[in-house]
Amino acid sequence: MTKTRAIFFALLLIVVLVIGASFIVRRSGTNPLAKVEPLSVRIVCALPVEPFVREAAARFNAEGHKLEGRPIQVTVVPMDGLVAMGRWERQEMTPIPTVWIPDSRYLVELVNATYKGTLGRDIFLTGGEYRARPIATSLFAWGIWQSREEVLRQKYGEEITWRDIHDAALAKGGWPELGGKPEWGYFKLVVPNPRRNVGGLMAMVAAAGEYYGKTRLEVADVTNPEFQAWLKELMSAVTDFSSFGAYSVENLALFGYSMGDGGQLLESDLLANMAGIQTRWVEPMVIRYPTYITWFDFPYSIWMGEETTAEEKNAALVFEEYLLTPEIQQLAVAQGLRPANPEVPITGENSPFMRWKDQGVMIVVPRTTRMREPDREVLLALLRWFDLNIAGQ
Repeated sequence: MTKTRAIFFALLLIVVLVIGASFIVRRSGTNPLAKVEPLSVRIVCALPVEPFVREAAARFNAEGHKLEGRPIQVTVVPMDGLVAMGRWERQEMTPIPTVWIPDSRYLVELVNATYKGTLGRDIFLTGGEYRARPIATSLFAWGIWQSREEVLRQKYGEEITWRDIHDAALAKGGWPELGGKPEWGYFKLVVPNPRRNVGGLMAMVAAAGEYYGKTRLEVADVTNPEFQAWLKELMSAVTDFSSFGAYSVENLALFGYSMGDGGQLLESDLLANMAGIQTRWVEPMVIRYPTYITWFDFPYSIWMGEETTAEEKNAALVFEEYLLTPEIQQLAVAQGLRPANPEVPITGENSPFMRWKDQGVMIVVPRTTRMREPDREVLLALLRWFDLNIAGQ
């Protein structure tokens, strides 16, 4: 009888514990046995900073960061800024990412203006906690083979300009007419394909700025027949736009002189490939900074639409703060990007800015004329001109 009573009370105790645990779970709204779903942060990222953001995301995921007990999982999708802008505006960006990091802030502003016109509100913010903030910067500079740069400098002077490059491209006698070697052939310009890399479009913007001597372009400038004739002569010096694609500097490092003699390219791309160029070819490239400079600021832009949850937006903020920490910003510097965190120097032991200083890299870029961001009409006019006059050749 005593044994039966003991079993009865034991079973009664188990029932009470189960009922109590069930009550606590219902009150708290959580189930300790349920699997905790991670918070997904999907980032569509511009090509020049994708290696940096991807490496940072891998570290972040490995470190097991959480928000309110839920693990955060970051994925990175590379996509050129112009391609992404087109998908946004055609509403073909599926699935909607949590974050967009384009090449420049003006791309965000153009997309935001489009959506604001249809939705009546901003979907990328310029103020407050969720505002678009740069995670790194880079600028366009001349990257030219050292032997070619020496000839151009003797011919045209210390500063390399788009007008000098235009004249070099038109030299009927090729490099010998300019003072170079006969085996160099004719001057070959390196410009990324504007339809595959926003850098190609910005190169044309910089050339137009120097042509007109002003920082803000209008559609009338782009459609000016005299300018169009000048630009066509300049762009005809590009050997083959289809071969450059989205990774012009990588191709230049791989194929050397046959791909081109030099061009205005993103500083970070040049620095990231300088070692490979030094290893593969008999001479290095030099970097020179133009008077009319185009900057990219790579803004971390959080999508404010209903397609992502409040928790996912807050998780995106956690990763943004992680990207701006001094340790992670050093990863950006190591890849040739200038840090967005002002506390992070670019003169560290492994800095490519220091390593390639003798090749013309400047730690501090002197005061120059910064090109203003073009509006949508100017961009479309330049791209249309490219399609009609250059792309099909």
